[in-house]
Amino acid sequence: MDALSSQSGPAIALSGINLSLGQGAARVHILKDIDLCIASGEAIGLVGPSGSGKSTLLMVMAGLERSDSGTVTVAGTDLTRLDEDALARFRGRNVGIVFQSFHLIPTMTALENVAVPLELAGVEDAYERAEAELRNVGLGERLAHYPAQLSGGEQQRVALARALAPNPSILVADEPTGNLDEATGRQIIDLLFKGHIERGATLVLVTHDPALAARCDRVVRLRSGRIDQGATQAAPAP
Repeated sequence: MDALSSQSGPAIALSGINLSLGQGAARVHILKDIDLCIASGEAIGLVGPSGSGKSTLLMVMAGLERSDSGTVTVAGTDLTRLDEDALARFRGRNVGIVFQSFHLIPTMTALENVAVPLELAGVEDAYERAEAELRNVGLGERLAHYPAQLSGGEQQRVALARALAPNPSILVADEPTGNLDEATGRQIIDLLFKGHIERGATLVLVTHDPALAARCDRVVRLRSGRIDQGATQAAPAP
């Protein structure tokens, strides 16, 4: 049972989110009065110019960055009320994250990169589940390979398997094809959407690619740290 199956309401609700980074004269107001609701099972394409705050907003949703003000409710839990340990436990159970630069541990095999986070979350069959997830993304023959022995596309498949392994209710991806060629990137995106649809997970995808954003249920555009209400729209039907 996923984390959202027992509760109604939005999967993600942001209210009055402001966030600044830096100190003194170098302090920059990154996110400005963000209000956003994302329904359970919805796929959101988060777009906008470089520096508009897309990745920062994604990190706030994932509980990896704390806002200066406002509330962040994910899977029915107010993340602003959790301490760092509780927040880490919440993420491990509820949020799968795929980064542009993979973030694999170089001294661990593909299998270990997926299994160890599950072990840390207390999953008893961590290695069995990790193997199943890696086979599901086409890496059944690469279980014992280290990241340096894998292509970029294979490393991103490992990262995707790691994100999906806990069966998270929320899946977030920050430019997941940014370091990949077009054909390989398309394969990763197909796997990402397959995981989203088959598991009913809510998906938030940061991308510069309009065609990729159009695959989502809704497109949300950021501009200078604010949601551009005029550009927020349902994606066109395929």
